[in-house]
Amino acid sequence: MRYFIELSYDGTAYCGWQRQRDAATVQQTLETALTTLLRRGTETVGAGRTDTGVNASYYVAHFDAADGIDCAHLTAKLNRILPPDIAIFAVAPVADGAHARFDAVEREYRYYICRRKEPFRRFSSWQYGVSLDIGAMNRAAAFLTTVDDFTTFAKLNSNNKTNICRVMRAEWRQDGDLLTFTIRADRFLRNMVRAIVGTLVDVGRGRYTVAQFEDIVRSRDLSRSSAGAPAQGLFLSDVRYPADVFMRGGGE
Repeated sequence: MRYFIELSYDGTAYCGWQRQRDAATVQQTLETALTTLLRRGTETVGAGRTDTGVNASYYVAHFDAADGIDCAHLTAKLNRILPPDIAIFAVAPVADGAHARFDAVEREYRYYICRRKEPFRRFSSWQYGVSLDIGAMNRAAAFLTTVDDFTTFAKLNSNNKTNICRVMRAEWRQDGDLLTFTIRADRFLRNMVRAIVGTLVDVGRGRYTVAQFEDIVRSRDLSRSSAGAPAQGLFLSDVRYPADVFMRGGGE
């Protein structure tokens, strides 16, 4: 039987989600805990990759196990044995064949910039004190919803079959010293969000105009995008699935 597991994690101590040889990853840590509790080798499949140091305030993975698991009990036990930087929200049975990655129809990322030095946000934001034109950054961000080819922001040699993505939302909001960039799309390319944020920040500080940003996007030239924003400010914040994925119970 297949189950979805909903979780969050602080990525500071991990080399991303995906298991790697001789490196601490979220996937490997979760699989070790599941294997211990279920008393059989248990592999997980995640909703997508997150890179070294990137966080997730909401993440989904699936695993297979025998029928009859007490999901609430398993959730509680996982939270007891997992390290404090990984938290399990829920475990729920899903439709046979449901897939945490391929069945996702939308994903959302948020990127946080703190405008001043803030000790309690040093692992969860980019602390960047340069003055930024938020209006220009929002006008540039809005352009992302009008295009579908994001080759400009695709990581080199990432072996994507396509760089086509549909962005439904891209906007900045300011709350005091905290800037939040929210971007929602049907899919994301590796390093795409950090490259977009870095380039939008260059718009905000006057290196590029909005028109130049649009030209950079249209160019489909990776060399014209700015350096990627630091990993610690990036959070995967939502993953959405069709309702029929949860036909056995559970929900979004």
